[in-house]
Amino acid sequence: MNSSHAHLLERYQRLIEISQDLTSTLDLDVLLRRIVRAAADLSDAEQASILLYDQVKQELYFEATTSADQQGLQGLSVPLEGSIAGWIVTNCQPLIIADTTKDSRHFDYIGKVTHTKTFSLLGVPLINKDKVVGALEAINKSSGEFDLEDQEILASLGAQAALAIENARLFQQSDFIAELVHELRTPLASLNTATHLLMRPDLPESQRTHITEMIRGEIFRLSDLASSFLDLARLESGRAQYHKTSVEPAKLITDCADLMRPRVAENGLTLNLDVAESLPIIQADEDKIMQVMINLISNAIKYNQPGGSISVTARAEPQALVISVSDTGQGISPEGLASLFQRFYRVPGAEKLATGTGLGLSICKRIVEAHQGMIEAQSELGKGTTFRFRLPIV
Repeated sequence: MNSSHAHLLERYQRLIEISQDLTSTLDLDVLLRRIVRAAADLSDAEQASILLYDQVKQELYFEATTSADQQGLQGLSVPLEGSIAGWIVTNCQPLIIADTTKDSRHFDYIGKVTHTKTFSLLGVPLINKDKVVGALEAINKSSGEFDLEDQEILASLGAQAALAIENARLFQQSDFIAELVHELRTPLASLNTATHLLMRPDLPESQRTHITEMIRGEIFRLSDLASSFLDLARLESGRAQYHKTSVEPAKLITDCADLMRPRVAENGLTLNLDVAESLPIIQADEDKIMQVMINLISNAIKYNQPGGSISVTARAEPQALVISVSDTGQGISPEGLASLFQRFYRVPGAEKLATGTGLGLSICKRIVEAHQGMIEAQSELGKGTTFRFRLPIV
C-alpha cells in the first residue's frame, strides 16, 4: 500500500472514531464544538466553523467555530446572497476556493471580527433527510491546497454532523416541552375549576366577577409563557440570530427607562438613573440588550416594596461596560440566588407578589452570554436585590 492510500485510510479511521464521538452526546453546544474541532483536524485547516440555516426566516448565522473569538461570532447573521456559506446552502453543493480574495462571494466582515485573514476555503452543506441544516467550512489549509480528498472527508463528516445536530435539537426540544407541559398544568387546572364554578346558577355576582378576573389573569400568564417559551427555545436551540451594530449605551438605557416610567409611576415607585458620561460604544444587538434591560426593570417593579425605588447605573471598566438594576424589595435568600437563572424557577413566595413565567432571567442570561458577557445577582433579605451584567468593550 502506497503512502497516499495509507494516509487516506488513516483519515477515514479517524473519521469513524469522530463519528462515534458525535453520537455520544445530545448536548448541542458540546456537539458543535466537537464538530468544528474535527473538521479542522481532518482537513488540516487553520480554523473551521459551522453556520446554521433557519428555514423559517431564511437566514444563515454562525453557531460554532474553532476561532478564539467564538463568542464574538456566535449568532452573527451572514447573508445568503453575498457569502460563500450562503452559496453552499442555497445550492446544496460543496465548494473549494483556492483564493477567496478573488471570489466575489466572500463575506469578509467575519475576518474583521476575528482578525483572521481567509486565503483558502473548503465548505460542504449539512444535509439531513433532504433538509439543509447549514454549512461546515474549513479555512486556510496548513500546507498545499484543499483537494477532492479533503472535500470527500469533510462531506462525510458533514453528513454525520447534520444527523447528530438534528438529534440533539429533537432531544433538547422534547426535554424543554416536557418542562413546559408541567408548567401548564397549574394554570389549566385553575381555569378548569373556574369555568365549573361560573356554570353554577347560585354563584353570587361578586364571586362571578372575581373569578372572571382570575381567568383573564391566567390567560395573560399563559400568553406570556408561550411567548417566553418560544423566545428561550430559539436561544437554547441555537436558532437565535444576533444583528450586532454600534450601540450607544447611555441612549439605550435612557430609552428603556423612559419606556418603563409609566409602569413605575403606576406602582408608586421611583426610578433613578446614574449613567456615566461618555460611555464607550459597544458592539451589540440593540433590541436584545433592550430586552434584558426591560426584563430587569420589570422585575424590579413587580417585586419591590410599596413606595420603593429602582436604581439603574452604568459604568465603564477597562474592558467592560457594567450595568446594574437595583430594587428595594424583600430580597432573595442564598438558596434562591443559586437557582435564579434556571428556567421555570421562581423564588418561593414570589407568586404572592406578582405573576411570572420563570423564564425571563434564563432569557437574559442567554442573551448576555451570547454577547460574551456575564450576569449575576446579589441580594440581602429585607433590603433588596441588584442584577448586574457586563458586556465587553470592543
